[in-house]
Amino acid sequence: MSEPLAIYVHLPWCVRKCPYCDFNSHVRPETLPEQEYVAALLADLDGDLDLALGRPVASVFLGGGTPSLFGTGAIAALLDGLAARLRFLPDAEITLEANPGTVEHGRFAGYAEAGVNRVSLGAQSFDAERLRVLGRIHGPDEIGAAVAELADAGIANFNLDLMYALPGQTRDAAAADLEAAIALRPAHLSHYQLTLEPGTLFHHRPPPLPDDDLAWQMQLDSQQRLAAAGFAQYEVSAYARPDRQCRHNLNYWRFGDYLGIGAGAHGKVTVGGQVLRTEKARSPRAYLEAGGRAGSRRAVPATELPFEYMLNVLRLMEGFSAIDFELATALSAETVRPTLADLATRGLVESIADHCRPTALGFRFLNDLVAAFLPGEKCRFPPPRVVHSGISPRAGEGLS
Repeated sequence: MSEPLAIYVHLPWCVRKCPYCDFNSHVRPETLPEQEYVAALLADLDGDLDLALGRPVASVFLGGGTPSLFGTGAIAALLDGLAARLRFLPDAEITLEANPGTVEHGRFAGYAEAGVNRVSLGAQSFDAERLRVLGRIHGPDEIGAAVAELADAGIANFNLDLMYALPGQTRDAAAADLEAAIALRPAHLSHYQLTLEPGTLFHHRPPPLPDDDLAWQMQLDSQQRLAAAGFAQYEVSAYARPDRQCRHNLNYWRFGDYLGIGAGAHGKVTVGGQVLRTEKARSPRAYLEAGGRAGSRRAVPATELPFEYMLNVLRLMEGFSAIDFELATALSAETVRPTLADLATRGLVESIADHCRPTALGFRFLNDLVAAFLPGEKCRFPPPRVVHSGISPRAGEGLS
């Protein structure tokens, strides 16, 4: 049977733009064009069906933006349209990102009826002042209320996004945030350090953040506490209870194939041994005016594939094998062996059984580790710049 595909759907509107967010999100218009946008999404998918090659769908991720701004009818029409065009596996994982401040009573039940079986809640913090500084539209109580709504809707598989090293945050406050999250009994936690991304308000006007040593201590504290609470870390910023890893994100990080539809969405599909990248019009206005058919395709040159592969797979605790690399890229493992050997001598990667993965030091400086595979880079390791969880969490959950 052909390897399954994933589908990423981008819903680009938010109530307002958070000062740390560098995603393709836009303040919603007075009237959200739900029907028009769903029609454009399905037309977008129609244009990419030749890339699907009859492969089944294992997961769908509705990200944003704030997908929970869309009503249950629009989400149902979207998922019905996807299922009419592609064959879904019986246990396909269907995730919807939601902001606790946009969840209306009973809406999760409607989403569940439409086919959503996993929700990712953008909590970010349980401290009212930290939420205010982050520009969030919800308060701590609304996070608990959203989780209660999930329980009423029968959706037990949910993720909480939580950040640490926030402006003015102490070590004790970061620990208190984590305890509040654990108390809500999520199946999954995305726990990552706030970073100042170029183009964001925080980047132009940096708030006072904990220094690197304090941020690192917060991370160590969280790793120990989450392990004690039954969460296994399987990626640099992802922790899950048994059998609750996000299958959609695992597909990204294992360099699997996915279709990306929606304003600014990216996709990656392997066709005839060639890796193709797709990119859709970034502006919601331009996307709608083109009826979802504004986009481009690009074949990834062989010289770029090692970096693209490592950018994803080195995030995983499980690492990768030589066979994994060769199957995903159609390149010989000898292509990257010298770089890996050099990194191993520096204590940044290690081999366990037949798998290669970053060491604890390598995970701490993952941005620099990945940069060693950039095209044209010599086999060297520059001075460390950032702690490991500062690497961007997207693709996947985080920051919504």
